[in-house]
Amino acid sequence: MSTTDERRFEVLRAIVTDYVATHEPIASKALVERHKLGVSSATVRNDMAVLEAEGYITQPHTSSGRVPTDKGYRLFVDRISEVKPLSSVERRAILNFLDSGVDLDDVLRRSVRLLAQLTQQVAVIQYPVLSTSRVRHLEVVALAPSRLLLVVITDTGRVEQRIAELGQDLSDNDIARIRDMFSAALDGQRLEAASHAVAELANHAPGDLRQTIIRVATVLVETLVERTDDRLILGGTSNLTNAAADFALDSGSMRSVLEALEEQVVVLKLLAATQSNAVTVQIGEETRTENLRGASVVSTGYGASGTVLGGLGVLGPTRMDYPGTIASVAAVARYVGEVLAER
Repeated sequence: MSTTDERRFEVLRAIVTDYVATHEPIASKALVERHKLGVSSATVRNDMAVLEAEGYITQPHTSSGRVPTDKGYRLFVDRISEVKPLSSVERRAILNFLDSGVDLDDVLRRSVRLLAQLTQQVAVIQYPVLSTSRVRHLEVVALAPSRLLLVVITDTGRVEQRIAELGQDLSDNDIARIRDMFSAALDGQRLEAASHAVAELANHAPGDLRQTIIRVATVLVETLVERTDDRLILGGTSNLTNAAADFALDSGSMRSVLEALEEQVVVLKLLAATQSNAVTVQIGEETRTENLRGASVVSTGYGASGTVLGGLGVLGPTRMDYPGTIASVAAVARYVGEVLAER
């Protein structure tokens, strides 16, 4: 990049920084006063004219200053060379807060609450994708001679409980046999493979327990099949009210953003753009969602042992603190993965 291009990028960086802080169009005089750009006001005005001609900034009103465009934000984000790391105190506070979660649901709810507080945006987290999970343990508890409680625990910390009505009384020895057979078939299996293993077990069940095993297998298969009704948790939706002015009618109203958030398929699609632990930033029209033209999504994957279990991120106006938001999203994702790995 030439010296001139680098100087113009510094002008763009100053415009983005000031506009995010003030929400006011930025004039050349203000840039010269606030930033040590090392050039005259005339040079800054010329650089702003070039940036506007190239589509990085725009003038919202005649005689006003300039504001960044989606293209300008994109260049700014792409040139973020390093993200400010959290302090040891901040890292310890995040880890302790998440580690205090009593189960998977609590950990995920704490995650979105924390991320919404850190970024002042809407936070969203996806439940661990069940197809990537493995069965860690199966517990079979006799509630009555003809009723069993089945508890499936996955390596992501998810706990599923189901009741199996057997239609006949079983002895303690029979219940132990059933527990051993299903535990052997499920242990360490990915959930997709586990459902097939359970079905196969039913096909080869010993005659004296065949009907009972078929009933237990039917309940377990329904438990192991991936569900879609509770895939996401959102937090901090009220933060959108602080950015109502950002969602102008020509870029998508706040109501349209709320409508998009209500469609889980839309949010899942945005999180699906993240297939690794790298942070992804989608700005305005890059979200490919009509209702989110005035919004940006910063997301990443979380997981353990190199496996991405799901996505998490934040959604807010394109006028956001990208460096700070990227740092917060990356940190929370890291610590959610660490907490789940220890469970």
